[in-house]
Amino acid sequence: MSQKIWQRKGPDGQGLQELLKVYQSTDASFDPIPHPPGDIETLQAEGKDSFTLTSFTTADAVELGHLLHARLAPHPRPTVINISTASGQTLFHVATGPGTTPDNETWVARKKAAVLRFSVSTWSLHIKFGADEARFAKTFALGPEQAGKYAIHGGGVPIKVQGVEGVVGVVIVSGLKQQEDHGVIVDVINKYWEPLV
Repeated sequence: MSQKIWQRKGPDGQGLQELLKVYQSTDASFDPIPHPPGDIETLQAEGKDSFTLTSFTTADAVELGHLLHARLAPHPRPTVINISTASGQTLFHVATGPGTTPDNETWVARKKAAVLRFSVSTWSLHIKFGADEARFAKTFALGPEQAGKYAIHGGGVPIKVQGVEGVVGVVIVSGLKQQEDHGVIVDVINKYWEPLV
């Protein structure tokens, strides 16, 4: 099954406008985040493991970052959003509210490392290994120090680009329940990008 190709629907600045609406609203409510499927076959069949976009420019990353921020700003729990290239260049990074800690940054780094090494979402790794980090480490012959560099908890999603081999970017959300960390990325891309026919 070939993966869908997604194209951004809105113009540059749409994410910032959405974010301003949230901050200017006196009654911004939080809509629940849909949870991703709990099995790999469904996750992949529904296209919720990774996304192949028509482009992944700095403007695309900033739009996605602002749209994620707008979606998460009303949430009672603070989160960190990080979007970077596969080479490690940070294109977007923000904490959505007070209460994040340096530990969130550690989770961002660990999720990013897992996505870049295995080219799948961290939610997919979580499902594959049944949340068993010891089994994950044993499968890849990782010692305790090496295993600690990777997170198999939802919230890291690979970005690919049509016609380009491999992962070109990584989107990370850290701070919510892991299925919400993953689900919000999928939710925002599904809302503001559209599959090409």
